[in-house]
Amino acid sequence: MDTKNFTLSLPDLPATKAVAQAIAKSLRAGLTFYLHGDLGVGKSTLVRELLAGLGHTGAAKSPTYTLVETYTIAGLTINHFDLYRLTDPMELEFIGIRDYVTPEAVNFFEWADKGRGYVPTADVVLDFIFVEDGREVAFTANTALGVALIQALQQVNL
Repeated sequence: MDTKNFTLSLPDLPATKAVAQAIAKSLRAGLTFYLHGDLGVGKSTLVRELLAGLGHTGAAKSPTYTLVETYTIAGLTINHFDLYRLTDPMELEFIGIRDYVTPEAVNFFEWADKGRGYVPTADVVLDFIFVEDGREVAFTANTALGVALIQALQQVNL
């Protein structure tokens, strides 16, 4: 079994919710995720469902205009960044990215390439694509933490 690459089908919202909840159970402080894919492919939905899986009951809006939304849930600090509207990576310095990206935080970056030079390396990259019957998400681990997460997901019946 490949421990660095893993692909799942996401035909509908319940499938996305199941994957998000499985990721939520395997989260560890210090993990950084990149979420790649077209607009509307489900990147923010996955984070929203992950937050719900951790017990978040309030609104979990996309940080498209705020650049980052932070949640403290289940003993974890989770930062959800959406860099789609970023015009210069230096803007991340102005919002204090170093205060967000700490060894105690879990970070999800949408459009991470727009923050090149300021965004930490991803432990896990999630590539979302549209397919005929919905979506697929391909996981790629870049670090030992990422490999551990993928191994945990492979143990779950998704």
